Amino acid sequence: MKLKIIIHPAEEGGFWAEVPAIPGCATQGETIEDLLTNLYEAVEACLSVDLSEIELGKNDRVWEIAV
Repeated sequence: MKLKIIIHPAEEGGFWAEVPAIPGCATQGETIEDLLTNLYEAVEACLSVDLSEIELGKNDRVWEIAV
């Protein structure tokens, strides 16, 4: 999966970025390298699902796919 991100300079220094395809998914970093590391973590967190909060029927299946 490829995602477009928008990188902004932060007023206090460093950078912050948002992922328009995932509403509310944003992070910051002091350097571009820090920002990139934090972006991977932010996207993973934004897309993760807590299965304990989802009601599944006895015939339902949970699969994980890579895109």
